[in-house]
Amino acid sequence: MPVFLYRLNPPRPSFPADITAEEGAAMQSHFGYWAGQMQRGAVLVVGPVPDPEGTYGIGVLTVDDEAQARSLCENDPVIAAKLGFTFDLFAMPNAMVRDGTARAG
Repeated sequence: MPVFLYRLNPPRPSFPADITAEEGAAMQSHFGYWAGQMQRGAVLVVGPVPDPEGTYGIGVLTVDDEAQARSLCENDPVIAAKLGFTFDLFAMPNAMVRDGTARAG
């Protein structure tokens, strides 16, 4: 099963220190959405990265193909809300997961 890296880019470098109420509501939906995807087995790990140059989020997705990965990302509530969040999606063609299985991508 292919593996992809999802990077959620915030709407501005100062996020989340200056999160708005609307962004906060969208982020709550975002957390629930990815928790559900994790339960379905589509996500290995998801969470924020407090990079000194600006916090961003990541998810490691295990899905059938790039179209499914892209659909998951596009349907993330913070992306769908059109509040300035963007994402990048990267294939990880030679990824190995904890169970030791190499994933062809």
